[in-house]
Amino acid sequence: RDNDFDYLEFRLWIGLWSAFQCLILVATDASFLVKYFTRFTEEGFSSLISFIFIYDAFKKMIKLADHYPINSQFKVDYITHYSCACKPLDPGKGVFIASPVCSLMETFPFLLQDNTTIDWAALTAKDCLKYGGQLVGNNCDYVPDITLMSFILFFGTYTCSMALKKFKTSRYFPTTARKLISDFAIILSILIFCGIDALVGVDTPKLIVPSEFKPTSPERGWFIPPFGGNPWWVYLAAAIPALLVTILIFMDQQITAVIVNRKEHKLKKGAGYHLDLFWVAILMIVCSFMGLPWYVAATVISIAHIDSLKMETETSAPGEQPKFLGVREQRVTGVIVFILTGVSVFMAPILKFIPMPVLYGVFLYMGVASLNGVQFMDRLKLLLMPLKHQPDFIYLRHVPLRRVHLFTFLQVVCLALLWILKSTVAAIIFPVMILALVAVRKAMDYLFSQHDLSFLDDVIPEKDKKKKEDEKKKKKKKGSMDSDNDDEKNHQHSLNATHRADTIPFLQSHAMPSPPRTPVKVVPQIRIELEPEDNGYFWRSKGTETTL
Repeated sequence: RDNDFDYLEFRLWIGLWSAFQCLILVATDASFLVKYFTRFTEEGFSSLISFIFIYDAFKKMIKLADHYPINSQFKVDYITHYSCACKPLDPGKGVFIASPVCSLMETFPFLLQDNTTIDWAALTAKDCLKYGGQLVGNNCDYVPDITLMSFILFFGTYTCSMALKKFKTSRYFPTTARKLISDFAIILSILIFCGIDALVGVDTPKLIVPSEFKPTSPERGWFIPPFGGNPWWVYLAAAIPALLVTILIFMDQQITAVIVNRKEHKLKKGAGYHLDLFWVAILMIVCSFMGLPWYVAATVISIAHIDSLKMETETSAPGEQPKFLGVREQRVTGVIVFILTGVSVFMAPILKFIPMPVLYGVFLYMGVASLNGVQFMDRLKLLLMPLKHQPDFIYLRHVPLRRVHLFTFLQVVCLALLWILKSTVAAIIFPVMILALVAVRKAMDYLFSQHDLSFLDDVIPEKDKKKKEDEKKKKKKKGSMDSDNDDEKNHQHSLNATHRADTIPFLQSHAMPSPPRTPVKVVPQIRIELEPEDNGYFWRSKGTETTL
């Protein structure tokens, strides 16, 4: 703005450069770097996104409370003293009289020729300010009930969503009904509190949905021209901020894919790291030319999608917990979700009745729900939990508790630094700091043993791991061949011994003849070698992962 640059054109070239860099990453198979994205990096990034959801939900509610302040000095005995009236301006001065609520008066810099022709007492607050009046009274700065009702809707939606989500483990209603209620917990919560808001009748802020699909600014069309608005050197300089955008897109997209493809989800279909990044780059070009937002895989929404598709055993025995079977791997839900997102433009007459506090409650629920089952949160709870009440986690059996707390402390420090960096003017280097999480995890190899890291985190693959594995296989193959030769020699020796036993005449006893000796039966020797599986994430992900 200070240099009089065309922002949309500059953004277009940043998007084009970033898409080109993403295509280079695809062509060079750079997605193999996901093998260095261990649990430490995954949980740090996903926790940061979840905390952002939670923080923004409360931030929006606090902003709403500032816009609709509560009269904390209100007293019932002095109810007759509270008033707010519309008064004309002082005609003698011919200027506006300052008022805390009349900031909109600056929009109408004029005075009426004859103030007596207007019934000022009958005007609404907006009309009073529109026609150049002023609001006078000790109750003009406050809006009753809206803030309190908004917080009721906010916490009510969150609490109801959490309760209905856990309803499938309750004792009420048949199993099918409980499961159905649990699957549609968020929708039911929204409908319930939209109904409560309508019944109470308080004028809470509602969702604003555009009635047509068009650019926000009437000064531009659907296509952003790539030339003519900025100097030629700006097109080349855009490659520098595009590099930061590329790092952020790559990390956000691939970390989300790694979280979705965890072995705990028991996915069966193959992964698509390169293909996903390729289409992100192609669609980034389209969005840049149309002035639309860039997008990647959303971490919190992807985790919520996985949770909604989980399959469990149907148990009816009292006290028996259902076992996790896997995830329904299909594309139907994703297609329907995005179709309904587009159709929502035509649902504006219905969506405008949804209060904004209800949506903020949904954001809070999504942020909290995505933290469930994260090992980082479990280890945070251990800090405040006595030893005798600690759960039986597998890593507590093999790693000393003080080492567990040290690992958690380092993770908290990294998360706090990312949060502080995101909230300051240095946020432009935030993508680089996300990448620095991998370097921090690599440095932890010098602080923790591989044994401890194998339980607290994933072991980072070594550079020469493939070479070592090939040598190991060659040695095993050579040892197997030597063992087979030994087995053949032993087998031949047994046959020869049996043959000699048959040719030697049996000694006859004077008392009782001995029974003929049974020839020795040779049992074939079978050698079975079990090669231990590689538990590393990268090699496991080649055939057992899926992107939803």
